[in-house]
Amino acid sequence: MWRQLSCFVYLKLQNCFVICYWELLFEEFCPSVKNILLLDSEGNRVAVKYYSDDWQTNSSKEAFEKAVFTKTQKTNARAEAEITMFENNVVVYKFSQDLHFFVTGGDDENELIISTVLQGFFDAIGLLLRGNVDKKEALENLDLILLCLDEIVDGGIILETDANVIAGKVATHSIDSGAPLSEQTISQALATAREHLTRSLLK
Repeated sequence: MWRQLSCFVYLKLQNCFVICYWELLFEEFCPSVKNILLLDSEGNRVAVKYYSDDWQTNSSKEAFEKAVFTKTQKTNARAEAEITMFENNVVVYKFSQDLHFFVTGGDDENELIISTVLQGFFDAIGLLLRGNVDKKEALENLDLILLCLDEIVDGGIILETDANVIAGKVATHSIDSGAPLSEQTISQALATAREHLTRSLLK
């Protein structure tokens, strides 16, 4: 009996080791981001998500946001995204009217992948806000933006970068499910996003 129990415990420990090993490999080699920031034209927060322990306090996060905004505010990153190195991080950013989009990755991350994350976020917001990508619309539809972030990244790991897929998931179960996302009203998309958020909270 003790021999069988010992074998059972050994197998359980071995399985745990294998699972932990693969989780470590996944975290090490899977592309990841440290934060996604949406700031206004004065460097104030609209929506932000952090996935790294590099900034452990709210004041350190706000200081990073102000610093990266100051470094990039005079650039012309409207037609295409720009890339810069900042505090040993790769920062990819793009502006639209009075909104500034940023995605930060480690200095060993692939710049093209970080750029793809930024573009996916930027385009998904454009779809959900029907092209009215400004601070006023963003604040009125903040829950949509936060849901977008959750669809793109989980714990720093990149889940999705296709804007149509991201926006489609956020607007799941719309009032008119057969209508293309571009033809839905903001109120419809907002209603479905709230429903999606409620369901996730009740799980």
